[in-house]
Amino acid sequence: MIFVVLFSAPIGYPTGAYVRVDDGAPLRVVAKVFEERGVVGNARMFEAVTRVLGNDRNIQAGYYFFSREENMIWVAMRLLAGDFETSAIRITIPEGTSINGISKILLQKLPEFNNREFMSRAQEGYLFPDTYFFRPGESTDAILSVFDNTFHSKISKIQKQITASGRTLDELLTMASILEKEASKTKDRQQIAGVLWQRIKIGMPLQVDAVFPYIMGKNTFELTREDLQFDSPYNTYTNKGLPPGPINNPGLDSILAAATPTKTKYIYFLSDKQGNFHYAVTYAQHLANKKKYID
Repeated sequence: MIFVVLFSAPIGYPTGAYVRVDDGAPLRVVAKVFEERGVVGNARMFEAVTRVLGNDRNIQAGYYFFSREENMIWVAMRLLAGDFETSAIRITIPEGTSINGISKILLQKLPEFNNREFMSRAQEGYLFPDTYFFRPGESTDAILSVFDNTFHSKISKIQKQITASGRTLDELLTMASILEKEASKTKDRQQIAGVLWQRIKIGMPLQVDAVFPYIMGKNTFELTREDLQFDSPYNTYTNKGLPPGPINNPGLDSILAAATPTKTKYIYFLSDKQGNFHYAVTYAQHLANKKKYID
């Protein structure tokens, strides 16, 4: 019986599971956790085996990954050696993803990711979209620190253009988050940025639909006239100027476009069914474009 317990994996072994060992947890507690998770069949016997094999006072905290069935002796050896058998998980954050979207991606990829804490502490617009590598069990502090370091590293590459724009970083990030949803090409983004900055200059509401998925979960094709009057400081139809802050986390191209807009007299723009943009100075010209390219 003892031979079976020592040299065979217990029935119902949690293959593919992560098991957390808290910092400073005594062997007795760790053994009980392992038993409850099905990693070992007998907590007391696991304690005894671990003490025989090594110094149980040096147990390393962290997430241990159990990719395959292992017997009690092997599990004890891994615990004493701090062999987590974990590797960094590759996570890609697409440009224009909101904090809510990023949180969902991390929650899907990282075991026991603290979704609520992340959502409450992250700042929209400042989580740079990129490919990251996080280890299971990373703290919210560690994850946010990586995002913060990446953001400042990327932003430093266009700092001259940001300074020359005469606008604050938050203003540029807010505009960039709108551009991220309005167009995909640099030239188009710069042209639209010129139009939107011009609207702000003359005191005209931005009137962009890009904010509605953020404030009420509806895209352009789902909006009604009543929706355009939705009570929100982010509503660009009922409020003039920029929204209070970014509506997503824009990439470097959109940020650069916001900082280097194409100088223009255009006030109106629309996109046709092929994704091409058409601009107008007057509302009459805009209606003509709408009739020609959309209706």
